[in-house]
Amino acid sequence: MVAVMKVDFYLAPTSRLQEVPEEAYRAARLGYDGFFTAETSHDPFLPLALANRAAPQLDLGTGIAVAFPRSPTICAQTTWDLAALSDGRFILGLGTQVKGHIVRRFGGEWLPPGPRMRDYILALRAIFRAWQDGTPLSHNGEFYKLSLMTPFFNPGPIEHPDVPIAIAGVGPYMSRLAGELCQGFHVHPFHTVRYLDEVVLPNIAKGAAGAGRSLEDVQRITTVFVVTGRNQSEIEQAMEPVRSQIAFYASTPNYAGILDLHGWEFGEQLGALSRRGKWDEMAQLIPDAVVDEVAVVASLDQLGHSIRARYGDRVQRIGYYALENDRGWSDEEWTALVAATRQ
Repeated sequence: MVAVMKVDFYLAPTSRLQEVPEEAYRAARLGYDGFFTAETSHDPFLPLALANRAAPQLDLGTGIAVAFPRSPTICAQTTWDLAALSDGRFILGLGTQVKGHIVRRFGGEWLPPGPRMRDYILALRAIFRAWQDGTPLSHNGEFYKLSLMTPFFNPGPIEHPDVPIAIAGVGPYMSRLAGELCQGFHVHPFHTVRYLDEVVLPNIAKGAAGAGRSLEDVQRITTVFVVTGRNQSEIEQAMEPVRSQIAFYASTPNYAGILDLHGWEFGEQLGALSRRGKWDEMAQLIPDAVVDEVAVVASLDQLGHSIRARYGDRVQRIGYYALENDRGWSDEEWTALVAATRQ
């Protein structure tokens, strides 16, 4: 029997902070289970405090916050407060970002991201133990060394101290790290079911087994590309933006593993076009068959069922990637979609 899937609302990057309470209230009214934010053009943490006040029944999460520009202690402070505010409904989603952004956008130092993320998680847990149990702070990792926590800077224990951490990733290393240390894993939306089955899930299970855990100890979270509409005309219109988004991700070396697994040979061509700024030409290299592999293509009344049929128990939380709420659909249609996805 397929378990119930949780369906999460993802705040649009264009949403302003003052719009968040209404967005969260509407998400709860439509039947969503969670409210997630990303670190794009706005801070990912601030909206969650407002969302919690407007819709206290929703789970909250960052999907994701970029770890390395924040020290573990800075991240721990915000996490601790949100965990307390939400009565334990906050999921800390963390990602590494790529070198160009860490160095040139955040002004940070680029260090090996996988091992650094491992050390970051262990540092967070050490800080949480110091606050919850009063034990001396002692973390002597490869990248972070923490040994000072005086009472003045200690917020003290909270009711739900075991804050779930969910890291984001694409390849084997981060999948194994999630299995070893984390309670969740954010699967990048550019994926296929085959890639989940042959790369992501086996590596989570491998990392978990090495730590005396199992695959089921790690909640899989993702957003899925969808091509949908009330009729065939709307479906065809929705196809092109998704095709363009797939082309963008496929042009990046980070996702070469997915292309290699499927034998898709357009990665180098896409990369060359992106370097020349030929964005309009890139989508033309993505055939319909690839869109069908990466995205769920279905009419609106069948979309939820199609998502369930594709993913089954592979993921436990799902969102609709860039599916705008202003498509003219009624609240009844949105509610039906969420309910069908969950069942």
